[in-house]
Amino acid sequence: MRLHRNLVFATIDALNEIFNNNKYADKVIEQTLKRDKRWGARDRSFIAETVYDIVRWKRLYAEIAEVKEPFDRENLFRLFTVWATLRGIALPDWPQFAGTPTRRIKGKFDSLSKIRKYRESIPDWMDELGVKELGEKVWDKEIAALNQQAPVILRANTLKTSKDNLRSVLKNEEIISEPIKGYKDALKLEERGNVFRTQAFKDGFFEVQDASSQVVAEFLEVEPGMRVVDTCAGAGGKTLHLAALMENKGQIIATDIYGNKLKELKRRAKRAGAHNIDPRAIDSTKVIKKLYGTGDRVLIDSPCSGLGVLSRNPDAKWKLQPEFIDNLIKTQAEIIETYSRIVKPGGKMVYATCSVLPSENEKQVENFLKNTEEGKKFRLLRDQTLLSSETGFDGFYMALLEKKV
Repeated sequence: MRLHRNLVFATIDALNEIFNNNKYADKVIEQTLKRDKRWGARDRSFIAETVYDIVRWKRLYAEIAEVKEPFDRENLFRLFTVWATLRGIALPDWPQFAGTPTRRIKGKFDSLSKIRKYRESIPDWMDELGVKELGEKVWDKEIAALNQQAPVILRANTLKTSKDNLRSVLKNEEIISEPIKGYKDALKLEERGNVFRTQAFKDGFFEVQDASSQVVAEFLEVEPGMRVVDTCAGAGGKTLHLAALMENKGQIIATDIYGNKLKELKRRAKRAGAHNIDPRAIDSTKVIKKLYGTGDRVLIDSPCSGLGVLSRNPDAKWKLQPEFIDNLIKTQAEIIETYSRIVKPGGKMVYATCSVLPSENEKQVENFLKNTEEGKKFRLLRDQTLLSSETGFDGFYMALLEKKV
């Protein structure tokens, strides 16, 4: 592979924004890729994948390069040098790469790879928390799986097409996909590509949605004609899936505290041909109180640490703090207690997170059922933990509860 100056410099600029200005990696990459219209697909993928790689392995590379934050430009080039050397990429004769100690880089990599917090490039606190919650053996496998690049998974929108038809339509657009055993509407792309440019996407034939995330809406056991409340709908990935499962019949009330996310949901719903969604911004407690006792089904896709989706958001490893998780656990407990009141007697709800930590998952549900007045009105029907190390997809948890009549 030959390194091109403009691509390497764009990568360094993006890393500076992420590491030193605390910007989100996906947003920075999106902006960076707009810099030069002459860049082709290969150039763009070099920038995106290199930035994500260096963000993912920041701690390991910084240790090998002997640099500390905040990283100046010279430090960022040293991180890049480590990345390139470990991939066997010949470094050009630029002043930024003068005197690269290739042999030392490989030697340090070998010795640091024996220590998990460096090998998996995670903060000390995260490693300790993972061991405490999941045990040494499970955490070891799970964090290794969460450091792999996430595959691109599509969900066929059954309001407009079938999985088999979508597959052949995509093939005509030179995008090859495979069905995934055990996932009803999921297709996995053989190669990464910009699927948002396809006619199939513009026609609303699919959404990009991880396979584990696709399990959540099905877990809720919705049926056409029901009144369903999606309480933390966001931009609506699971809401749209619910609409498809309900065949556009009945009503889905999609609430969120962020109005701008619901605007995005409206756009996506229009493209998907989902007509039974009623977005409502939570601008006061009245919005939720009005819904008490009215839902046949309620989905609580709770705010969480996101530890199950690190393969998608590697910069979360550096942005997350232990205090944030402690506060989040309190917030989750309040959310489940408040939003469970929306379920009518005999109705069901799903509590779900994209975390693999029991403290955010089964312990939350256990606490709700045992220690709250509202929780005593429910019973747990079933729950499921999806570990990335077992599925190859995102880490998720979901619990189906029923309100006693």
